[in-house]
Amino acid sequence: MTIKEVLSSKDIKQFLEVPRIVYANDKNWVCPFDIDIEAVFSPQKNNFHQHGEITRWILFDDNSNLIGRIAAFINYKKANTFEQATGGIGFLECIDDADAFKLLFDTAKHWLQKKGMKAMMGPINFGENDNFWGLLIEGFTQPSFGMNYHMPYYKKHFDDYGFKTMYEQITNHLDVNKPFPERFTKIAKWVSQKEGYSFEHFDNSKFDKFAADFMEIYNDAWKNFDNFSPIKLETVIESFGKMKLIMDPKLVWFAYVNGEPASFVIILPDANQMIKPLNGRLGIIEKLRFLYYRYKGVTRMRAIVMGTKEKFQKHGLESAIFIKLKEYVLPLNQYKELELSWVGDFNDKMLAIHEATGAHFGKRHATMICNF
Repeated sequence: MTIKEVLSSKDIKQFLEVPRIVYANDKNWVCPFDIDIEAVFSPQKNNFHQHGEITRWILFDDNSNLIGRIAAFINYKKANTFEQATGGIGFLECIDDADAFKLLFDTAKHWLQKKGMKAMMGPINFGENDNFWGLLIEGFTQPSFGMNYHMPYYKKHFDDYGFKTMYEQITNHLDVNKPFPERFTKIAKWVSQKEGYSFEHFDNSKFDKFAADFMEIYNDAWKNFDNFSPIKLETVIESFGKMKLIMDPKLVWFAYVNGEPASFVIILPDANQMIKPLNGRLGIIEKLRFLYYRYKGVTRMRAIVMGTKEKFQKHGLESAIFIKLKEYVLPLNQYKELELSWVGDFNDKMLAIHEATGAHFGKRHATMICNF
């Protein structure tokens, strides 16, 4: 086998081709857009390059056939927030071959060691955790847009190399047409009518306002979790910009208490139901087709992130937001399912909200770590 660092335009094309080879016969897999993958590696499109570095490799068998790929990276803002300096690996795809996996892991490990790292975490994204994060270990059904999908054999190769699970990420599914439990509805309606409480859906004409409100809520809501780094407004604006193409503003809601930003939920139509036939390629014809069919035929939504400021976390704001969403979604007679993804197994409060809505289990991912 031969492993090669990705340096040329030909190497990039081969890096993007690897998953198409690995999942060629898997009907559930949906190829992410090549441009979305490449955006992660672009300093112009990913501001994590300002405080980190990333590289990647492709792997060939003895007959010069592509069989694997991997990326390794360091977010210097987070690397030293762990017990040991920790880098990341991601975008790993490989055929079911123990030696191939080991060579990919070894290559990433040695690069990280040279940079002073003592452990590697993965599979994760060189960016925020709403995309390309975690190893799928349960629920091998068609993924929603931005969610990692893997073959069942990947977990064994991670385990055999010495990776241990740091935490699991739970995704639950909600039947849109099924009424919410009575207690949930009662609380939600009471909260939605409470004096001083207001609710607004996203409005592009107020883009900067909502981006700032998101940052304020997010940074407060997650401040007590381990290894948390505050999100910058620049990152929020970048993320919102990426979502614009598929965003339905009336699926993105914010709650306010006496005018103070208090809670939000970001929900997107599941673009994977539209892009599967495109096989990751987005040329002019594909773009026109994608824009024409935006929302048409899409029956699933994905809640990519929810958050509530700590002081408002027992106020029932999330319940009220879900009621507002349902008031918009039901008359459309389009969406059948809402995917609530993903929630760390350490986040009891958010998992309790999932349970209160009547959602049922969908998928399980694992974020893993290997100490050197």
